[in-house]
Amino acid sequence: MKRTLAVLMDPIAAIHPEKDSTLAMLLEAQRRGYELLYAIQGGLSMRGGEPWAKLAPLEVRDDEDDWFTLGDGAWRDLSTVEVVLARKDPPFDDQFLYDTMVLELAEMKGALVVNRPQGLRDANEKLFSLHFPQCTPPTIVARDAAEIRRFAAEHGEVVLKPLDGMGGRSIFRSRHHDPNLNVIIETLSDNGRALVAAQRYIPEITEGDKRILMIEGEPVPYALARIPQGDDFRGNLARGGKGVGVPLSERDRWIAAEVGPELKRRGMLFVGLDVIGAYLTEINVTSPTCIRELDAAFGLNIAGQLFDVIEAKLK
Repeated sequence: MKRTLAVLMDPIAAIHPEKDSTLAMLLEAQRRGYELLYAIQGGLSMRGGEPWAKLAPLEVRDDEDDWFTLGDGAWRDLSTVEVVLARKDPPFDDQFLYDTMVLELAEMKGALVVNRPQGLRDANEKLFSLHFPQCTPPTIVARDAAEIRRFAAEHGEVVLKPLDGMGGRSIFRSRHHDPNLNVIIETLSDNGRALVAAQRYIPEITEGDKRILMIEGEPVPYALARIPQGDDFRGNLARGGKGVGVPLSERDRWIAAEVGPELKRRGMLFVGLDVIGAYLTEINVTSPTCIRELDAAFGLNIAGQLFDVIEAKLK
């Protein structure tokens, strides 16, 4: 009998199939004989103490023009599904939080949820890296404008970002005495109502913001260096950065070794570390990408490695 896998993701019709990591995972699962099910947007619910989802049969293809076929959705007890891929992009808002509660109930009933719902809630992508201060650049997280300005005065040039963004959105580079610094802080903090992360600017960003993929706490031996292009200081591929595959450096491996055991302890099977120069800047747990780029550059099958781990846990 076929194993079943459900995926919770953003609309599949809107992805870029040539670089979508969730599609890579689905293609691998289909090759292994899984029955694929797609969670319709907004289609999670609880019926008493049972987790339910509106699921549609899904077929996928490695075709940039025609990559999926979706059947009609029907409600189903989510705990009857063996594997659930939780791959919805940030922002981590109230609805995302509630979804993790439904997924956690499915996990309690026996489904393997990747990544674990509790980990998705606990490991904010901008804050979780601060659990490893030996790896990170000087950083402050605050609402208070005076405290953020003090940090900028201490470190000269800084990068400021919201705690719930992704893909380089709303990230600012500024410096002490920048006439725009106050308005940047006001905008990001919603006039002191929202926490803002500020990090000392790392000049090595010109060499790339490296994405290191971790599978059950162990690093893939190559990273994708996302190199800023033109006048933009951001390396994010969504902001025009150029992806270049590189082997892990000794420092990269040290950072991975510092972080990996905690990821494994928390049951986080697939995670992306962001490293600039010698520093860990973010830990991405919700929907890390770069599988397809690294597979193409180095002849890897990263989704295959992940499913080896998943199937070992199913046994």
